Amino acid sequence: MVVTTHRPLPKELSDIQQEMEQHALDYGLDFFKTIFEVLDYEELSMFAAYGGFPIRYPHWRFGAQYDELMKGYSYGLQKIYEMVINTDPCYAYLLSANDITDQKLVIAHVYGHCDFFKNNAWFSQTNRKMLDQMANHATRVNRHIDNHGYETVETFIDTCLSLESLIDPYAPHIRRTHKAESKADTKRRIAEDAESTGGRFPAKNYMDRYINPEDALEEEANQKRQKAIELSDQLKFPKERVRDVLFFLLQYAPLEDWQRDILTIIRDEAYYFAPQGQTKIMNEGWASFWHSTIMTRHGLTDEGLINYADHHSGTMATSPNRLNPYKLGIELLKDIEERWNKGQFGPEYDNCTDMYEREHWDKDLGLGREKIFEVRRIHNDITFIDTFLTPEFCFKHRMFSFAYNDSNKTYEIQSREFQQIKQQLLNSLSNHGRPVIYVQDANYKNRGELYLEHEYMGIELKLDYAQDTLANLHSIWKRPVNIGTVVDDRPTILSYDGKKHSTNSKEKQ
Repeated sequence: MVVTTHRPLPKELSDIQQEMEQHALDYGLDFFKTIFEVLDYEELSMFAAYGGFPIRYPHWRFGAQYDELMKGYSYGLQKIYEMVINTDPCYAYLLSANDITDQKLVIAHVYGHCDFFKNNAWFSQTNRKMLDQMANHATRVNRHIDNHGYETVETFIDTCLSLESLIDPYAPHIRRTHKAESKADTKRRIAEDAESTGGRFPAKNYMDRYINPEDALEEEANQKRQKAIELSDQLKFPKERVRDVLFFLLQYAPLEDWQRDILTIIRDEAYYFAPQGQTKIMNEGWASFWHSTIMTRHGLTDEGLINYADHHSGTMATSPNRLNPYKLGIELLKDIEERWNKGQFGPEYDNCTDMYEREHWDKDLGLGREKIFEVRRIHNDITFIDTFLTPEFCFKHRMFSFAYNDSNKTYEIQSREFQQIKQQLLNSLSNHGRPVIYVQDANYKNRGELYLEHEYMGIELKLDYAQDTLANLHSIWKRPVNIGTVVDDRPTILSYDGKKHSTNSKEKQ
């Protein structure tokens, strides 16, 4: 277990933390014990570069991220006000340069995050003792470095990190009743079945050796066994496609023990961070909803009002060039609360065609607060948008879909139609905007090659990224690797055999 020493908060800040905590509890927020610590910007940038876990394994990417954060701060391009990690207890880090109003805001914001971590279903399967687990990972990686050398281990970590998105983010929430059967197990089972169903004829004991001679039975059994093995070679393996590519590699790739351990570490950490990508809009929206509620009703003083308004509006600022998860999340939650307070839901409201009546619809039900707590508990970003985004919301917030115009080489407004806006938003959120890849066949062409399938949803793979990923998969699988995808609107197979890349039409395969 990791033992950490925490610097106590200054008296004034400790009083503010207790005040904000009580307000959060009064509103019904439910969170793990939260431990706050004040850091300067260099320390906070270091923590952020390590994903909130400064005791992680050594790797150059953490230093690169730290350097990027520090340069952004130095040039006035960005500033981290706080950071909170999903553990029990929760650990939150505050920037020492924040003034009192900012500290109130970020503490209230932190309690919103902590409530979301504890109660949202998509975080329910995460390791709440990840601080200890990260330290354990670091110890194991350092041991492998001692045994195999820093460059060797670092190169393999680079390979694994390039594949870390090839997991199934829904797997922790699915109970599977059977384990996939390997090809060797399939061969063994079929051969045993062939032996158990030999061609012995019924006969009296004294006639058995004449009717069922042992040498003939043995020869027949060998023939059936060989035929069964030849048949098993033609069976598809795995029987069903597998989305968790990393788990499949852990089971069947010819890895050394230390390599399998490294890949296990990368996979475990990928699953820990996956819910944060699945709920970015909801999580930030929920935290922003509560920091704005608590601050505007309880936390503001006359001298802090302008500073709060400036920083809150900066956080909520949006532009035609990008989606702001804080803004979309908080506004959609406010919209849900208002709709359920006024009764603007259900068949009666949906079937109403009078625009004036819909606009002034108010049943005074007062169910809004209860509803947003239910939404916080159940949904991720995709289901949140799919269920609660409405044409009225899109019109009110002037939302639109965009596309790239090849003729003038710029992005431009494509449509303000609700369905197109919603679909483009859902597409961008699916799998965090990354391609969905499955293991389709681990004995492709009956040669032990790995065949993957890209679930094409209208967006083609970046060929340079795909080729680098195939090369890294080959270094783990040790056999040629292929992926079925779409290139220039044609079904295509991209391949790498360890020496060169090739592209073939699927129809020719």
